[in-house]
Amino acid sequence: MDLMDLIPAPASVEGPYGCSVVLDQRTTLEAAPGAESTERWLRATLGAAFGLPLRPAAAGRRENTVRLRLDATLGPEAYRLDVSVDGTVEIAGGDPAGVFWGAQTFRQLLGPEAFRKAAGPRATAGLAAQSVTDAPRFPWRGLMLDVARHFMAKDDVLRYVDLLAAHKLNVLHLHLTDDQGWRIEIERYPRLTEVGAWRARTRWGHGASRAWNETPHGGFYTHDDIREIVAYAAERHIDVIPEIDVPGHSQAAIAAYPELGNTDVVDTAALGVWDSWGVNPNVLAPTDAVLRFYEGVLEEVLDLFPSPFVHMGGDECPKEQWRASATAQARMKELGLADEDELQSWFVRHFDRWLADRGRRLIGWDEILEGGLAPGAAVSSWRGYAGGIAAAEAGHDVVVCPEQQVYLDHRQAPGEDEPVPIGFVRTLEDVYRFEPVPPGLSDAAAAHVLGTQANVWTECMENRARVDYQVFPRLAAFAEVAWSALPAPAARDFADFERRMTAHYARLDALGVDYRPPSGPLPWQRRPGVPGRPIEGKPPNV
Repeated sequence: MDLMDLIPAPASVEGPYGCSVVLDQRTTLEAAPGAESTERWLRATLGAAFGLPLRPAAAGRRENTVRLRLDATLGPEAYRLDVSVDGTVEIAGGDPAGVFWGAQTFRQLLGPEAFRKAAGPRATAGLAAQSVTDAPRFPWRGLMLDVARHFMAKDDVLRYVDLLAAHKLNVLHLHLTDDQGWRIEIERYPRLTEVGAWRARTRWGHGASRAWNETPHGGFYTHDDIREIVAYAAERHIDVIPEIDVPGHSQAAIAAYPELGNTDVVDTAALGVWDSWGVNPNVLAPTDAVLRFYEGVLEEVLDLFPSPFVHMGGDECPKEQWRASATAQARMKELGLADEDELQSWFVRHFDRWLADRGRRLIGWDEILEGGLAPGAAVSSWRGYAGGIAAAEAGHDVVVCPEQQVYLDHRQAPGEDEPVPIGFVRTLEDVYRFEPVPPGLSDAAAAHVLGTQANVWTECMENRARVDYQVFPRLAAFAEVAWSALPAPAARDFADFERRMTAHYARLDALGVDYRPPSGPLPWQRRPGVPGRPIEGKPPNV
């Protein structure tokens, strides 16, 4: 494997020096305190891929040993990988996560065979003597996975955790609730999953489609499922952030508990879990009872997710029902609010304070800026750069994820072959030239850019293979943007990235990823006749 086939690209490389190091049955593994999770991962992953026991090293042994340790001179998540001519491999990290990311580089250097689950007859674990020093650009390098529109089984979520780890991404944002499904068990409110997790049918294609899949769809994660996902991710130094969307995108919850809706305007008892796509008019009522209900939901969520952040949505909340609701209007008068936009801000700020009182931080889509935020709240800037700029300049932390650049549900090429084409064309090169920090941002404001995230909305992705197709290979380009210190977008060497992707496709093949081939979709990846919603032209830079 060519050293410079690494993705994401490392900060610096010395070598290769021409001498090969081969791991064999005698190779041992030594882990200093703080590196135990990487030791377990290496033994389970590389041990299986090459059929090696990777036994613990004897005290004082150096040759033919993989050594893992912490190095206080390295920064957070930074690592140094040294492959010596005497057969020693040493991975030093500035913290346990750094050791783990160094192990990911080590795996890539061993070739695509290192990404398989069992050793084939030709599997040989060899690499050249060399040294790699590396560190991430951003502390937040994420993927948002929408499991509400189309449910993704627990094992498939665990698979995506591994795929994130292989690309040095460290945040998995799970969109757990929406109009089309509630995907997390809440023990005190069982109807959220008894009713809210299931819809009778699903629109086939974009919201304007007249075709339907009449097979009922649904599923949810139990408390034990969530604990397993969170623990599995933590072993791989990935933070799992839950999203409970309020006050819009809530019809599944209202279908389960009709009293959550605006009952003086709509017969909420007649509502089912929504079977279509788009922005739904059925939103939560701004009542104390609804606040108490969602506090109960969040008490269980906080028990399951240790992440410092909880995503509360806050986007796309139509106000028509509140305008027509005597209850909502009375609440506005009681609070002295000027309009329904301020009512939404009040709703979100309630949970901002509630989470802060419990040592957590609210993060939401950039609509939550409207009406003001508490100092600790953070913003996911999705409608463009503008929300992120406003939030950062106001002193709020920001995750930059503009739909015009890194919504991976958007189509990858023009033409009729792309399955269910949605949005702007966002090619592999477009994603590679994405810049998370908006130009013109002051240094003080730029310090509030936590990082960046690619988002995957699954309305038109009915199974794992469809998600794979939309996500890969573009997630590899996104990972390099999030990790590596790249030049300005126009100066980036996309030809070199494409060359390195040749090796990376072999890794994805070994992992069983159903990515979009460079030449276009395979016949079975197409969805002829299923309508999408393509947007022509270049996306606006807003």
